[in-house]
Amino acid sequence: MILSILILISSYLIGAIPFGYLLTKKYKRLKITEIGSGNIGSTNVRRIAGRALSCITQILDMIKGIVCVFICQILLNNQVVTNDFLIYFAAITCIIGHDFSIFIRFKGGKGVNTSMGASLLIAPWPVLISGFIFLIFKKASGYTSVGSIFIAFSLSISGYLLCSAYDFYYLLTVSILIIILHTKNIIRLVKGKELR
Repeated sequence: MILSILILISSYLIGAIPFGYLLTKKYKRLKITEIGSGNIGSTNVRRIAGRALSCITQILDMIKGIVCVFICQILLNNQVVTNDFLIYFAAITCIIGHDFSIFIRFKGGKGVNTSMGASLLIAPWPVLISGFIFLIFKKASGYTSVGSIFIAFSLSISGYLLCSAYDFYYLLTVSILIIILHTKNIIRLVKGKELR
C-alpha cells in the first residue's frame, strides 16, 4: 500500500515537470504561463518560441507518461506490486501532474502529449490510430486544438473497439480530461476566435 502511494506521488511529480515552461524560460527568457494561451504545452511553445523548442517539449512531455507507465510495468512484472490497476492510476496521475503542476502554482498544459505517452504502453493501437486522426484533422482545420479534440474521441472509440474493458475505461477517462481542458478552445472555435 505504501509503495503504491509512493508510485502515485512519483508519477504526479514526474508529470508535473513543466518542460515547456523551463525551456522557454531558459532559451527565450519568456514566462510561457503569461503569453499566448498561457499553457505550457508544445502548441503554446510553438507560438512563442518556435518549432524546435515545441518539438523538444512535445517529446519530453510524451516521455514523462512513458516513464511512469514503464516503471509500473516493471514493478508489476517482477511482482514488487500486485495491484493490476496501479498502472492506470499512475498514468492518470502523471497526466494530472502535467495539467496541474505543483511547480508552477498548479498551472499546466492540456495533457495531450503526456496522455499519448502514458497510453502508448497500455493501448498502443488506439494511440497510433489517434495520432493519425490528429494529423488529419489538424491539417484539415488548421487548428491544433481541433486535432486534439478528435484525439480524445478517437482514443475512446478505438479503445472500445480494440481493447479490454479496463483499458477502455482508462482511455475514456483520459479522453474526458482532454475534452474538459479544451472547453475554452471549443468556445473560441465556435466564436471564430481560436488561436492557431
